[in-house]
Amino acid sequence: MGCSLKPLHALSFNNRLLPTLIQNKPSNSILNARAVAKELHFNRDGSVTKKLLVGANKVAELIGVTMGPKGRNVVLQNKYGPPKIVNDGETVLKEIELEDPVENVAVKLVRQAGARTNDLAGDGCTTSIVLAQGLIAEGVKVTAAGLNPVQVSRGIEKTARALVSELKLMSKEVEDNELAHVAAVSAGNDYAIGNMIFEAIQQVGRNGVVTIEKGNYFENNLEIVKGMQFDRGYLSPYFVTDRRKRTAEFHDCKVLLVDKKIADPKEMCKILDNAVKEKYSILIIAEGIEEEALAPVIRNKLRGVLKAAAIKAPAFGERKSNYLDDIAVLTGGTVIRDEMGFMLENATKDMLGSASKVVITKDSTLIVTDGSTQEAVKKRASQIQRLVENTEEKFQKKILNERIARLSGGIAILQVGAQTVVELKDKQLRVEDALNATKGRLLTADLPKVMNYKKVKSLGGNCKCKTLLRAKCKTVYDKGAKC
Repeated sequence: MGCSLKPLHALSFNNRLLPTLIQNKPSNSILNARAVAKELHFNRDGSVTKKLLVGANKVAELIGVTMGPKGRNVVLQNKYGPPKIVNDGETVLKEIELEDPVENVAVKLVRQAGARTNDLAGDGCTTSIVLAQGLIAEGVKVTAAGLNPVQVSRGIEKTARALVSELKLMSKEVEDNELAHVAAVSAGNDYAIGNMIFEAIQQVGRNGVVTIEKGNYFENNLEIVKGMQFDRGYLSPYFVTDRRKRTAEFHDCKVLLVDKKIADPKEMCKILDNAVKEKYSILIIAEGIEEEALAPVIRNKLRGVLKAAAIKAPAFGERKSNYLDDIAVLTGGTVIRDEMGFMLENATKDMLGSASKVVITKDSTLIVTDGSTQEAVKKRASQIQRLVENTEEKFQKKILNERIARLSGGIAILQVGAQTVVELKDKQLRVEDALNATKGRLLTADLPKVMNYKKVKSLGGNCKCKTLLRAKCKTVYDKGAKC
């Protein structure tokens, strides 16, 4: 059966070309246009490094006021909309653009350091900016005095390795009763937020999923829902529905589960045609989708005809099939498998799973359900638990326990409430910062609250770098000593 909407050019599944946006080629006028001129700056008189230092100093001075639990607020003026009051270094850092292009290069350099720290640890963006500025300032000073820049760079690397080794020896596992304090400090000493995050982690476990949403009331609220999250992102950025968050989000979404690679777009024609007719959004989870099969889905999504997204199934081989079965139990759907007699071209709506909400990023997918399949989920978890008890291999036990956690752990939703838009933005940033910091502590280890910055002098490495570290560690220490 062909697609009923084909004459209207809505679902052209026989057309195997890529989306129009991808096919477009630059015109001759564009090809013949001159390249944008680049400014070249040579550091013969040291003027370039001075400007770089000025840029780094401006960033560190602005970001530094937010450091630590006693950090101050920064007001960000938007061209459109109300201003934002924030206490988060990363948010402030994203807004900084300097007029001088060379100074702005320094902003981009330290921005990378802060963003990388935030990605890896979930917190510490401001601290890394202060340290980066110190490294730049000391580097400019010693190279101006005649030190070889290559030797300075190697000295920094050597000292950093020694420092990391020392910090690992000082670190310790975080106890559950310390998580509330960690979250509260990251939220600007707001223990209401800290306790809410601690309760959320207690409810869903250390490996559980915690998300943040805008609340419907003035007060913060914690809600526990049933669902699953796994590390698979959208197959194309064209599926994004929220450009600011770079996510694809759907409510009351159907889930198509396919345990094979989809190569022919005609196979999905019937079920996607039904999705268009009945106006429901659909998430496609398959072992893989070839470009020619994915192209019409993207094209019709961009035209606004179809609300859809596609991801690859988590894991590989037998584990992939097991995960698909778990998702099917959670959503109440059926996995399409040729060997079971279920053909994709004959799939019907009653074979689809259901999710109250789906959130897809470039790296992960979150499926939230309404809890109607809870009994089936409990039964499935019990079956997997019996497999754990009958398995001796440690790796296999770990995989099985992860499946149980994904199925039965649930999802905690932190609903942030406020009376004004400005207050809401500030509270959301604080909650997000506190949650990231807490997750970072769970994944790694914690350091003592009070550290002796003078101990840096006993480390190996470059003498100048150790002097710098002592000075900057003292700065960090002074900002947090009274907390």
